[in-house]
Amino acid sequence: MDTHIAKSARITEFLKVASGLTSNQGSPRAKAIIHRLLSDLFTAIDDLDITPDEFWAGVSYINDLGGAGEAGLLAAGTGLEHFLDLRMDAADAAAGVEIGTSRTIEGPLYVAGAPLSEGRARLDDGSDKGKTLIMHGVVRDIGGKPVPGAIVDVWHANTKGMYSFFDKSQSQYNMRRRIQTDASGRYEFQSILPSGYGCPPDGPTQALLDAIGRHGQRPAHIHFFVSAPGHRQLTTQINIAGDKYLHDDFAFATRDDLIADAVEHNDPQAFQARGMTEPFVEIQFDFVITALAKHVVDEIVQRRRAEAA
Repeated sequence: MDTHIAKSARITEFLKVASGLTSNQGSPRAKAIIHRLLSDLFTAIDDLDITPDEFWAGVSYINDLGGAGEAGLLAAGTGLEHFLDLRMDAADAAAGVEIGTSRTIEGPLYVAGAPLSEGRARLDDGSDKGKTLIMHGVVRDIGGKPVPGAIVDVWHANTKGMYSFFDKSQSQYNMRRRIQTDASGRYEFQSILPSGYGCPPDGPTQALLDAIGRHGQRPAHIHFFVSAPGHRQLTTQINIAGDKYLHDDFAFATRDDLIADAVEHNDPQAFQARGMTEPFVEIQFDFVITALAKHVVDEIVQRRRAEAA
């Protein structure tokens, strides 16, 4: 007896009803998406002979995923967020759009409303005794011209791989700031060098990765939104050269032009020249953003984001 029924006339008609295609109410776009997803899922159940036990284990997993607040983490870990970047890259290529700094994933740990500073900012509150980091650079347009008044929105983890807001032991907006570039397009901030980190070891994302034989580790990195009037917002992150997981990021965020060298400064004259009292690590990185035009629309993705009270 053939149990592959997903393509049968009976199920084809059933899918139309289940996805709302036979109703005059609701959103046509939502109906089209649900119809396609249900159709693909029914076919997968047929083709892979997914059992009721396996199906309900999947339902329980979805409940666990939502309960843990890890849906965004899983979207990164399964490559879905990276796939969206690749589709946007392909759209730019097809339209002949010249892009600057590569886009890469936002991840699930942004918090809106960080304090705004002009030119330079101190990101950390001094409680983490990691290596002092000085990062600086220039925001430029495609033609190489500096962009004054651009906003560099930056956030990163501490030396334990934890982010403020989600880690309640940290102060509000610790290692999170928005910096407005000066008249020469320059930005600079002082913080601590972040560490890489892994998925919560007992969480549902890591459980799925374990099931498919993958690790859940990320290299050390720093996140950015870079925006300016008349330009497309850039969503990106830099990865720090030399990290064990630099080219084995479970979230697939590493891109060659986003790898930055962290230069150690241990010469007293070098750090005293910067007004420092101790050695520090320096990263120099320029961002290149794309002007809005006929085939260049803004890319501020509408998604639910955290916001500190």
